Amino acid sequence: MPRMRRKGDLPEKLCVQCGRPFAWRKKWERVWDEVRYCSDLCRAEAKKAGAKR
Repeated sequence: MPRMRRKGDLPEKLCVQCGRPFAWRKKWERVWDEVRYCSDLCRAEAKKAGAKR
């Protein structure tokens, strides 16, 4: 079984939409390089803002 990591030791990114930092999650393990938004709400806001331009 892999060793547990503290949340402070996990990699972080900044959300493209809101600019807040968010930490790595297990469900993003395979696509971490592609993750850009911290939440579904930020993704929806970015999509909405992109459609207006």
